[in-house]
Amino acid sequence: MTYSERLTVRPDVILWRSRSESMQPSLILPDGCMDLLWDGEHLRIAGPDTTAHVHLPRGDTTYLALRFSAATGPAALGVSAAEVADRQVPLADVWGDRRTALLEEQIAAGGVAALERWLIGASAPADSLGSRVFSMARAGLPVAEIADRSGFSARQLQRRSKELFGYGTGHLLRVLRLQRALGRARAGQPLAGVAADTGYCDQAHLSREVRALTGRTPVELLS
Repeated sequence: MTYSERLTVRPDVILWRSRSESMQPSLILPDGCMDLLWDGEHLRIAGPDTTAHVHLPRGDTTYLALRFSAATGPAALGVSAAEVADRQVPLADVWGDRRTALLEEQIAAGGVAALERWLIGASAPADSLGSRVFSMARAGLPVAEIADRSGFSARQLQRRSKELFGYGTGHLLRVLRLQRALGRARAGQPLAGVAADTGYCDQAHLSREVRALTGRTPVELLS
């Protein structure tokens, strides 16, 4: 499989494309994001993943997609993250057939340029709470402090987080901590140091969390 990504006109949105030339499965890790996927025929929304899942390509398939981070997906795509969490749904189920068909025709004819033109026009203001919570969670602040800084009770923040991210703030913290840890491990840092630097109690705690969220051990993921 080949994969590439680049920035777009919006700092919170990545354009990516991948091509699978075989039926080789790939493991998709949770990242707190939503994606708009074009498979050459239809558009789908990929909701935020709670845990990792295995993607089985349909032979020679090329995907073109936009990845929305920091809770910007719900405003741009017009659907609560909670409604699409751990799911892929046809965009037509959210937008309706006519509106979806128009964008699909434009992308079929114009590819990346058409997708980016749509993105420029899809500038509905995102909920500012999402970007603030995402930034604090990425920095590893505890849920109670995030709630206090956001002006919500822990229960209120839990409800809003589900709408914005597809799951509660505590799970978002786990997902983003996993991403930080894997980034350090892939850069060559020993796992004991990774655990200490990213907020795990110890290496055993890191290993348990990695397995809980991905179904793999750290060594299996990094090999």
